[in-house]
Amino acid sequence: MECIFCKIANGEIPSATLYEDNDFRVILDVNPASKGHTLILPKKHADNLYELPDETASKALVLAKSMASKIERALECDGLNLVQNNGETAGQTVFHFHMHIIPRYKNDNVKLGWKPGKLSDAMREELLSILK
Repeated sequence: MECIFCKIANGEIPSATLYEDNDFRVILDVNPASKGHTLILPKKHADNLYELPDETASKALVLAKSMASKIERALECDGLNLVQNNGETAGQTVFHFHMHIIPRYKNDNVKLGWKPGKLSDAMREELLSILK
C-alpha cells in the first residue's frame, strides 16, 4: 500500500514530530491552517473512523486531549478546533484516519464551520425513528 500517512507515521518519511509512541506519531502539518496546526496519525492503517479499532479510537482521543492542552499552553492560542473528516464529501483528502488540532487566534481568518439550519419537527421525528 502506498499510504503517505503510513509512511510518515512509521518514520519512512521525515516529519516534524512532536510526540511518538508505539501506536501514534503526532506531527506539525506541512500545510497548516494556523500556527501550530498538528496531525495525530495512528501507525496502523485505517481509512477512516469507521475502520479504526475501538482501542485505537479511544487512545486517539486521550492523545488529542493531551496534545491540545500542551499546544494551548505553549502557544497561548485563544481556542482550538479538533477536526476529523470521514469521506471525500466531508473533506477527507488523505484516506488514513487522522485528527487535526488547529489552534485558533482572534482574527485568524481560519474558516471552519457551516451555516446553521433548523431541525423541523418532521425531520426530528424521522431521525429519532431511524437513529435510536
